[in-house]
Amino acid sequence: MTEHKRAHPFRHSVEDREASHHIPDTPQTRSPTYALAFDDTDFLQREELRPVRLQLELLKPELVMNEAGIKSTVVMFGGARIPAPRQKDSARTETLRDLSKYYDEARKFARLLTEEGLKTPELEKVVVTGGGPGVMEAGSRGALDAGGVSIGLNIVLPHEQAPNEFVTPELCFNFHYFAIRKMHFLMRAEAIAVFPGGFGTLDELFESLTLIQTGRMKQIPILLFGREFWETIVNWDALADAGTISPDDLKLFRFVETAEEAMAAMENWAGKGEKRGVIPGR
Repeated sequence: MTEHKRAHPFRHSVEDREASHHIPDTPQTRSPTYALAFDDTDFLQREELRPVRLQLELLKPELVMNEAGIKSTVVMFGGARIPAPRQKDSARTETLRDLSKYYDEARKFARLLTEEGLKTPELEKVVVTGGGPGVMEAGSRGALDAGGVSIGLNIVLPHEQAPNEFVTPELCFNFHYFAIRKMHFLMRAEAIAVFPGGFGTLDELFESLTLIQTGRMKQIPILLFGREFWETIVNWDALADAGTISPDDLKLFRFVETAEEAMAAMENWAGKGEKRGVIPGR
């Protein structure tokens, strides 16, 4: 993080932290109570400190992205299990093999977004993904193809995993709290592209749709890549026919098949930047 000009004459916390590591070794200094509170991980991990940890996870990426000059992002959600076309023969199912084409579309879409964003004086349309494999890797890779940066919002999982190798290292973050990670996905988003995926992808899609549907978030393009996939797993019209959503809610997203189609849809999105005042059907 960038060192800001200090507005006060007090000693810096970094200095005291360093000094505290070079003190005489005594029973008193070895006691956990003697450690500086902000340098005591056991203390920070106490149950009562959860509100502080939530705040830290919100602040750290926010400060870093502000300092990096990130003005706006385009979020790319999608399955971690979708292989690159060259690896499709190792896919677990025939459907995953067929979906490998969306790896290439995700990579191309990220490249086009980044090329467009690089034409502006600020960092706009920066690709942000969950930082993992599959569609997320394709998004990070496409941004790198264009000579730009990408953001990776990783999360600690029980099984061993790491960010994909194409995420910009200085913009690669790791989270403990799903809720704070979700906030960072959407705080700068000017569009959301959703590729075929599983539970995580569905969760992220429906949470985004709900925020826009209820007027809690401005309308932005929501692009679903792969009409056949999405209409197979979700009966959208049945939701409207049942009255559990309004027919107008089906206008909050659009199906696309290619990166070029998605770019055109973003450019011509009706209602972009507006918040719903009234929820249709209520």
